[in-house]
Amino acid sequence: METIYCQGCGAKIQTEDENKVGYAPVSALEREDVICKRCFRLKHYNEVQDVDLTDDDFLNLLHEIGDHDGLVVNIVDLFDVHGSFVDGLNRFVGQNEIILVGNKVDLLPSSINLNKVKHWMKRVAKEFGLKVKDVYLVSSKTGTNMEECAFELERLRQGRDIFVVGCTNVGKSTFINYLINRSIEQEQVITTSYFPGTTLGFIDIPLDDQSSLIDTPGIINRHQMAHYLSKNDLKVITPDKEVKPKVFQLESDQTLFFGALARLDIDKVDERKGFVCYVSNDIHIHRTKTDKADLLYDQHAGELLSPPSDETLDEMPPLEPQTLQLNRNHKQDIVFSGLGWVTVPKGKTSVTAYAPKGVRIIVRDAII
Repeated sequence: METIYCQGCGAKIQTEDENKVGYAPVSALEREDVICKRCFRLKHYNEVQDVDLTDDDFLNLLHEIGDHDGLVVNIVDLFDVHGSFVDGLNRFVGQNEIILVGNKVDLLPSSINLNKVKHWMKRVAKEFGLKVKDVYLVSSKTGTNMEECAFELERLRQGRDIFVVGCTNVGKSTFINYLINRSIEQEQVITTSYFPGTTLGFIDIPLDDQSSLIDTPGIINRHQMAHYLSKNDLKVITPDKEVKPKVFQLESDQTLFFGALARLDIDKVDERKGFVCYVSNDIHIHRTKTDKADLLYDQHAGELLSPPSDETLDEMPPLEPQTLQLNRNHKQDIVFSGLGWVTVPKGKTSVTAYAPKGVRIIVRDAII
């Protein structure tokens, strides 16, 4: 087949993988002007679809952002903050201002103090080397705080382009689609016309005669749980509504299983304490004694302990342990990237956390 390039975004057309840049169905090749599925959805439905690039491809795109004068909007998933930051973003955006948007605020408990979360987000951004202009907490799915965020983006950009960046599964495309179909200014609606860019992977959506909203493909953070699961299992671990905290009063030598995806052994705690779990409401958490944990997993993984299901359990990497020593005068979270977290009370605690090989486990100051 001759090489064909998308008349919209300039990507090389391919017909094998609809999740990759430049995908078009075979039937589209018969048209005079061939455009990829992503550009087709934007042109006809005002809908931006995310695509995946390799790490190197994405970093090359970031270099381009630094060569422009624009406002960078970095979207992260509030349910997996550390797991959804783009490593190295600070090195590639040049002098451009960065706005941090925490998406999926609708998943957090409604009683949470959002101002505290904003301050917490700024501290995390500093850990990643980012100096952010401001932080907004939104839900692009429900529209929560989206109008305020859109208004502030219009005010802050001062006629410049807006570059929207983020890793996969943070809701970046839903965020952009919300902006496309609503006003950024009270009296100005984003045009439904499409004037796509010519750079591989960018989609250029005009805001006015001089500036654009520019969508960049999502980068894959391979340490997230989602990349090791089937689609059905992913639906179970991905919250779709407010997460209800589950509290377990635990003492030394007790274990929590999060399906068969993660495990937390309480090796030593000075007194019985309440551990608060924040995972999808559909994940069953099973408590047992640590000396019975291995046998329980061997006999019931994929059944009583699920997800994953028994059919997909063999495809998941084995659980690997990581011993963690916590001794702070404030609460901390043990985070299983892409699955959720457990809040540990202040004081001296020793635990062993297990996750599939490749999935990151971190300890952070508590978000709640």
